[in-house]
Parts: sequence; structure tokens; C-alpha cells
Amino acid sequence: MPAMHYTVRWPDASETTCYSPSLVIQDFFTLQQDYPLPEFLRRLREATAIANERVQAKFGFTCSRASDQLSDTERRAASFAQTPESCVRLLAFGPAD
Repeated sequence: MPAMHYTVRWPDASETTCYSPSLVIQDFFTLQQDYPLPEFLRRLREATAIANERVQAKFGFTCSRASDQLSDTERRAASFAQTPESCVRLLAFGPAD
């Protein structure tokens, strides 16, 4: 199963490289497009759930790294939740290590 990295730019202009165990993340985001924070999280949760379903079907267990990545991203997003206009941008997709 091809895994991938994707790079997120946060509202404060910082960037984070994230992990997905599946290429499905590309079906939920368009590069260089801004997503309001709630929309970004909704899409990311759905993509992560599908990725975990694919891992479960292939290996018999979900991907703890994907679940950890989602938790980390949700914690980071919470720091911007008080700013209603906060947007996140997907900068790049790339192969996983």
C-alpha cells in the first residue's frame, strides 16, 4: 500500500509535514487551496478513516501512525480555533520515507 506525506501550512504560516498510509488524502484536498479550519478537519478525518479502513482490510489492523498523525493535527488545529477566519493550505504531496 503506497503511503505518502503531505505538507500543511497553518494560519500562522508555519508548516508541518504529515503522514498518510494511503494516497486517498489526494482525493480530499487540492494543492494550493485554502480550507477553513473546520472544513480541513472534516476532510482530514474522513480521509484518515478511509485510509485506516484500507489498512485494516489489507493487514488486519488499523494504522496507529495515521491515528497519531490525526490526533497531532487536531491538537495543532485547536490552537487556531479561536480565530474564525483561520485557514489551512495543502502545499505538497510526496512519497513517504
